[in-house]
Formats: sequence, C-alpha cells, structure tokens
Amino acid sequence: MKKKSLAITDVHAREILDSRGNPTVEAIVTVNDCYEGRAGVPSGASTGKFEAVELRDGELRYMGLGVQKAVNNVNTKIKEALIGIDVCDQKLIDYILIDTDGTENKGSLGANATLSVSMAAARAAAEALNIPLYRYLGGVRPNRLPVPMMNILNGGRHATNTVDFQEFMIMPVKAVSFKEGLRICAEIYHNLKKICHERGLSTGVGDEGGFAPDLPDATAVLDVIVEAVKAAGYKPDEEVKIAIDAAASELYNEDDKKYHFSGETQLKRKWAGVENDFYDETDESREITRTTEEMIAYYEELIERFPIVSIEDGLAEDDWDGWQELTKRIGKKVQLVGDDLFVTNTKRLDAGIKLEVANAILVKVNQIGTVSEAIEAVEMAQNNGYKAVISHRSGETEDTFIADLAVAMNAGQIKTGAPCRSDRVAKYNRLLGIEEELGKVSVYMDPFHKL
Repeated sequence: MKKKSLAITDVHAREILDSRGNPTVEAIVTVNDCYEGRAGVPSGASTGKFEAVELRDGELRYMGLGVQKAVNNVNTKIKEALIGIDVCDQKLIDYILIDTDGTENKGSLGANATLSVSMAAARAAAEALNIPLYRYLGGVRPNRLPVPMMNILNGGRHATNTVDFQEFMIMPVKAVSFKEGLRICAEIYHNLKKICHERGLSTGVGDEGGFAPDLPDATAVLDVIVEAVKAAGYKPDEEVKIAIDAAASELYNEDDKKYHFSGETQLKRKWAGVENDFYDETDESREITRTTEEMIAYYEELIERFPIVSIEDGLAEDDWDGWQELTKRIGKKVQLVGDDLFVTNTKRLDAGIKLEVANAILVKVNQIGTVSEAIEAVEMAQNNGYKAVISHRSGETEDTFIADLAVAMNAGQIKTGAPCRSDRVAKYNRLLGIEEELGKVSVYMDPFHKL
C-alpha cells in the first residue's frame, strides 16, 4: 500500500491499571513516526449482558483480570492490519478493527483492544492536524458544553452499602456556564458530606466518588440530597434537578420475574431486630421485592415527591413490555435513559425506537468497542428525537476522551462521577478548558426545557 501523508506507522499497547486497581489496556498510535495519540480504556462493574466483550486473561495474575491477551492482539493482529492506513480515516480504521475481529461482540480481539486503538487513532489524527479532539470528532458544529449529571451518592454494584439503586445524581440546569454548573455541584457535594458526617453516616466513597452511606431506601437518599441542595443555597427543581440510575438489571431475578431490594431488606431486618436471613411469613423478615408494575408505580411516586428529571435503566434490559409501559406512563414527564437496554448499540436502539421505548440513550464507548459505532449511536438517537448522555464507567482511567466526545456531539449531558478522584475530575477539568477555548460561542443550556 502506498504510504499516506498521515499514515499510521506504529501501534503499541500495554497493560495499565484503572481506578479500581484492575488491569486495562492503553494503546499508542504513531503517525509518520512523529505524532502520537494515546488512549486508556475504561471498564464497567454493572455491565449489560449485550455489551461488547471485554477480553480478560482468566489466569492467576490479577485474580484473572489481566489483559495481556488483549494487549497482544493490539501489538500483533491490529498493528499488522493498520500500518500504512491514513489515520484521518476513522471509519475505515474502525471498519478494519471490526473486520479483523470478525465477531458480533468483539469477542475475538476484545472490545478493550479495539477501543484502545480506535480512541488513540482519533487522538493521533487530532494531534497531527493540530486541532482539539472535539473539533476533529465533531467538525465545525461543536459549541455546546454538557450539563453534568453528577453522581454524589453511590449504591448498587458501585458501593458496599445498603442503597439498592446504583447512582443518585444532581444536575445544575439553570447555571449560566459549565464552570458555574461545576461549582454548584461541588458545593452541594461538600454540603452532603457535612450532613452525612453530622448524622453519623459514612463519608467513604464508592467507585465513582459519590458518598456511600447506609440508607434504607431511595426516599431516604433523595431526602438527604434535597437537604444538601438547600444547604448549599440552591433551589431544588428550579436550579438543581435530580437524576437516578436504578441499574434495575442488577436487581432483577429471572426465576420469579421480580426486582429484589437486598439492601432495603437488610436494614429493615436489622432495625426490627430480626437476625435470620431466610424467608418466613413475618413482615419484619420478608424480603422486599417489586414487580414491574410496582417498580413503575414506585417511580411515579418518587417523581411526584422529588425533583427527578431523569431515570436510567428503570427496568431490566430484557423487559421490553415493561419498558413500553414505563415510557407510556412517565416518558413525557422525565427522561428515560437506556443503558443496559441499548448498550450503545444501534441495532438495539433501533428496536427501542420502533417500540417507542425510553427517550434517551446512555453512550459508553467501551460498550460497543469503536469510536465510529459510538458516534453512530448518538446520531441515530438525535435523528429520532432521543437524547444522548455521554458516560464514563465505574472503572476509569485519567483519559478525558469522553469530555471531548460530549462536546463534539453537542450531546448536552455527561455522566462522569463526583468531584472526587482524579479519574473523574480529569474529565471535568478538560471541559473547563474546552469552554475557555470556545469562548463566546460556547453554549450551556437546560437539556430538559422541552420535557
């Protein structure tokens, strides 16, 4: 192949650690032997079963979580396939990655292998062209800074507490800039810490930096968040709204088709002085479960009482009938985000659109395994009246790629954790820099003004 003016001349990967101390893949793509793009791949704890495959070694080292196989795939098969390719042809690069893998779910090379190179190639192209990554990915259109969907209280798979829902987030919808919105969130976060401390609740944090106290149920969590918003000097609902990630697939039991609230059950038994963990006929020891209908009714109750504007993964990933009913009942009142439901996959998103299920998609680049496919998911959502929320994972690196992606796609919303832990704060700091670069043309606006 004739060497291109911006040809890929080297591809190299190594094993690094993510924010949970687990291995992940970092790739470096070199162009013309002088420009480099580097990218680290995130990893999820609460993962949908339809996600692209994250290749792990399954050996004793790192308790089976090593990624040397994925690294080797980058350094051999992927490198061989990409040497000489024009780094500016992102779709061709990603097509080659998909074709070289040859599976539906990236199970051969590993989505952690393909994504590391896909992201690094985009960075290398931006570096070679001497333009910001958001400009390379989005062209002339990027000017919208995302509203933070900031996780300030963790539960579920992201913490070892009794809170069953996975994330409780705040959104500074009436701020005049991203900079101001970030400050508002940080102030509420610190007030929440103070309130937890005064009540003797844990101020330790979960995987994404949110506090992880033992609280009995979602109502108790939302009460304390509203209190923190007020303590910081802001008006709930008017200035700051709340978002929830229920991660309901993690609660769902296939055997009885119900959602099991183990944390809520645990605290109920503890407070009742019931020591046994087995089921009997007493109210004090009975396990708390909810049917699909009861889950929907529960959300209806919560959104009536609290300033909730977004619910993510409110039902299980395979409960399409339930999702249709959920969307019908509350889809015009709140944003319903599909994470495990859609897994950044255009085929599943297309099915959801046709079934009129949910009204937004969560976009996690490692769920699908290439940058092009993630962008296609955002574009499909936006073209069909669905909103897109760009998201981190619970196992993160210091890589700030998703900050640029959120601006590139004018997504208007980003999930990237609490104002705590450098792996989360790095994304926020990058967005501060982008807002400054954009200057007077930057836009920050309430993404729910039409809801």
